[in-house]
Formats: sequence, C-alpha cells, structure tokens
Amino acid sequence: MLEERKASILRAVVQEYITTAQPVGSSVIANAPGIEVSPATVRNEMVQLERQGYLHQPHTSAGRVPTEKGYRFFVNALAPDRELGALQSDQVRAFFDHSHGELERLLHETAGLLSNLTSYAALVVSPGARSAVVRSIQLVRVASRTALAVAVLSNGAVEKGTIELDETTTDLDVENASTALSRAFIGVPLDSPVAPDEALDDTVARLVDSAGVVLNPFSEGDSDHVFVGGTARMAGAFDAVETVREVLSILEQQLVVVSLMRDVLDRGLTVAIGSETGVQPLAECALIVAPYEVDGDKVGTIGVLGPTRMNYPQALSAVAVVSQQLGDRLSEG
Repeated sequence: MLEERKASILRAVVQEYITTAQPVGSSVIANAPGIEVSPATVRNEMVQLERQGYLHQPHTSAGRVPTEKGYRFFVNALAPDRELGALQSDQVRAFFDHSHGELERLLHETAGLLSNLTSYAALVVSPGARSAVVRSIQLVRVASRTALAVAVLSNGAVEKGTIELDETTTDLDVENASTALSRAFIGVPLDSPVAPDEALDDTVARLVDSAGVVLNPFSEGDSDHVFVGGTARMAGAFDAVETVREVLSILEQQLVVVSLMRDVLDRGLTVAIGSETGVQPLAECALIVAPYEVDGDKVGTIGVLGPTRMNYPQALSAVAVVSQQLGDRLSEG
C-alpha cells in the first residue's frame, strides 16, 4: 500500500506519461490537478517511488516513467464502474443496432469497431462451437438434385451445406427429413450422436445422415478463430522496429492468441501488463480481455493489445461495453 500522497503522484505520472510518452518531471506533476505540494516535495516522493519499483528514470537528467509495477498499481486503483464517453457509446449502440449478416462478418466488423474506439489492435475470438446447441435446423430443396441444410446455433453461428439428391427423391422425402432433423438436433450440439430412427424409410434416413455430416462444424478441426482489427496501428505504438515485427508475428499466430487470452482470464485477470502476458515478445505490451456471453454462457473473448502506456481507463471501458453489446446481439439471434 502507498501513502495517499505517493499514490496521487504516481497516478499523475502514469496519466501524464500515457498522454505524452515522454519522461515526466516533478514540475509537471506539481501543477497537476489534485497535487498540492511543491516541485521539491514531488521530486522527493518520486525518488521514493523509484526506490520502491513503481517508477524508472531512463537517464540521469530525465524525468520518470512508470514500471510494470507502477502500471499495475494504477490499473488496480481504477474505479470498477467505467463508462465510455457519450459519443463513443452512441457509436457502439448504432453499430450493433444496424449489424446484420453472418457471425464471421459480425465478429470481423466488431474487431474493427473496437480498434477504432481504442486506437489499439483489437482481438475477437469466435464462440466455441462445441458449447453451442442447435436453435433451428431445416433441409430445403433448392434444385431438382440439390438440397440445402441449414442450422442456426445458440452462439449465433450458422452452419450450412449442400446435399446431392437421388433422382427419385421427392419433395415429401425432403420435408420428412427436415422434420426428423429438428426432432434429432434441436437443443443439442451438432456433433451429438443421433440414434437411428427405425420409423424413417431408407431415403429419409439417408438424407438425415447426409445433413448431419455436412453440418458438422468439427469435420475439419475445432480451432477457435481470431478476428484481428487495427494491426497497422501497432506500427506507431513502439519506437523499435523489431518490437513491432515481433508483436505482429504474435498476432498472426491464432493458437498463441487464443491461448494467451484464455490464460489471462483463467488467472482471474482482465489486464495483463508486460511480463504478466507470459509471452516474451509482448514484454512492452498490455492486453485487456473480457468474455462475451450468449444466453448467460461465456462463449468467446474480446480484447485489445497495445503498448504498456495505453489509456487503460478508456480501453477497459471500450472492451467492457463492446463485450456486453456483442453478447446481447448474439443472444437475440
């Protein structure tokens, strides 16, 4: 725990460094709102904060910059109930009011929205399909020899596939198969084993089996997909070209990103700063994450990745609001 005066000075240093990206001097902090002490007193307190590991002085004659410990104190001291500004809140509300189309497009555009709100790289992990159950399913004849199978899942995903029909298949066969599919799959995952229905004739049974195969989202693997927005913004966030290159390389590795976001949440964190990410190339980055829920179940994750000097209050607010709105939108179907 820090004394209130030291805590106020540390918060002021972090806020100033986030804004300017320049080492912060005592005279600047002495004039900051809520700091009612002389520059000499501020200087002495900053020396103490440096000794305690909250601040760092890059050069002898320079001001101070926050360390990971300093950022962590700042984040932990933030008020739990953060709100976006009115303009950004309206932007988020308008986006989800007018969002339509398939799940992948929605998640891709959500990543773009979150990046625009924060000016950092945005990450949206698609809902885990294995936790989703079927809301509706049907088989529709679209040509003389072709039928389309469509299933809408509880996580908002839409699975579809085509089936080749025998020349003897009737419209009634397709209708009966559609009814049988609803009876077998609604309320359960698409990869659930289906008990044979001896009441079905051979043609209808084959249609049901074929629809189950083409609709199974796990036939080509079960890897969550990450939608990334704003990667170009990372180039301006760091001074070292090599750091930019390493960060962008991480963002291209889907499995690493998914594992990283899950690990942060599993540790009970919403913010991982520098070494807390556990990924060495992200030592100069901070990651903010939040799950989004569909019908009360956590199905996916969103987050932003930026430099350790990111605007934490604003980024946390944006992630919280967008995760809530995305979950609400998917719950509506």
